[in-house]
Amino acid sequence: MIFITAKFRVRPEHADRWPEIVADFTRATRAEPGCLWFDWSRSLDDPAEYVLVEAFRDDEAGAAHVRSEHFEEARRTLPRHLAETPRIVNVRVPQDDWSRLGEMAVPDQG
Repeated sequence: MIFITAKFRVRPEHADRWPEIVADFTRATRAEPGCLWFDWSRSLDDPAEYVLVEAFRDDEAGAAHVRSEHFEEARRTLPRHLAETPRIVNVRVPQDDWSRLGEMAVPDQG
């Protein structure tokens, strides 16, 4: 899978509304057949920073995402809400879901 994490520094005046601003883009991306997940989180240290964790099945699914109409719309509309260009980590991982964190295993509750 393609595993992507991106940090978005949002202009302070838009930070509280960011989930609403990206709602259509998020919904459309999650509906893509090759999207495994597409999840936003807000930084605990910086309320103007959001982290996007996303994954796509393979290169073909990632390419389809970047060519999609909703991605093009996001490229046109989201930058005006941002304080800087988002930063990204993009890697291929030989798995298709989250692994369990064995070091913090929760004992069987029964």
